[in-house]
Amino acid sequence: MKNAWNPRDCDAFLTKDNFLFYTFGYEHPAERITAFLKYIPQCSSSLFPVEYLPTVWRLNSTKFLRPRQMYSVHNFRKFAETFSQSFPNYSYHCPYRNKEIVCPPRKTVKHAYVPSQRLKLLLKKKNRNCLQDLTIELVNLFADASEVPLEDFGVHGSIALGMERDESDIDIVVYGSRNFRKLEPAVKKLVQEGTIAYNFRNGLESARKQNGHFAEKAFVYTAVRNEDELTPKYGDFRYSVIKPVEIRCSVESDREAMFRPSIYKVKDVKPVNSKQRLDDNHRPDTVVSMIGLHRNLARKGDRIQVSGILEQVEHLKTGRESYQIVVGSGTCENEYIKPFVCVTAQ
Repeated sequence: MKNAWNPRDCDAFLTKDNFLFYTFGYEHPAERITAFLKYIPQCSSSLFPVEYLPTVWRLNSTKFLRPRQMYSVHNFRKFAETFSQSFPNYSYHCPYRNKEIVCPPRKTVKHAYVPSQRLKLLLKKKNRNCLQDLTIELVNLFADASEVPLEDFGVHGSIALGMERDESDIDIVVYGSRNFRKLEPAVKKLVQEGTIAYNFRNGLESARKQNGHFAEKAFVYTAVRNEDELTPKYGDFRYSVIKPVEIRCSVESDREAMFRPSIYKVKDVKPVNSKQRLDDNHRPDTVVSMIGLHRNLARKGDRIQVSGILEQVEHLKTGRESYQIVVGSGTCENEYIKPFVCVTAQ
């Protein structure tokens, strides 16, 4: 299983030290997995000086705690410090970003939880609980309404891990950008028919339209790349930080906007502050967000406002240089993408 496993975003894995990680993105160093820590074994929680949710999760005989803030810069730094000091084999110096990151070795993986496989197991499971039955019902509803094959769906989150509680959400994965774009109008139609309902807690969720309620249970659906969409590879580029920027721009392509990292091709880039200069030689053509809430936030033709880190990107195979803005760099709390003016009706 571990040898055949090709980690993709939304996959989860349990290490031999009982840390529960979620795979991040699709670019991984040889024999390592780019990931973020989501659940910490209760017995090790004192090593991580962060605030925890009051809930205790259980997987087999192990009790887990979950940080209250998953993606804050403060927590990111504390996790990196603890792993570097107490579990140094989890730390890795990335030569292409020239920074230390948490990147567990593959040899530490005890079990991987792949959404497509977890759904198959759930479909075969006897004596499912009510939440598991609702999950199967919703996936089948999505598959029928969108005409996306059932095998192109998956389930992740606490249900996939077998850690679900009565109040748990239903987390659904759909594989492939084309399937995701087919699912969007199907979900909209199901909402119009009253079969399900949208449920947005903030403006970003309202723009994305991936959150809802089904039978009074909250759900979210997420896109994951198909195997034939797994480009580029780790080591294809070298990244160099230039400076923080805040800009407005137009979305030229949203073809990879639904994934994490979410990628927006942009044009007409202008600084928000007229006093901030943006060298023509450093003008970015891409906005990349590491933050899941920025997935599918804007479509082609939309205007967005972006705060992030301007980077030089060296294409190591060709020697070409380009520039991008990274949101969710782990260095500053106020990085964001937000819709500015929508110039095309959706």
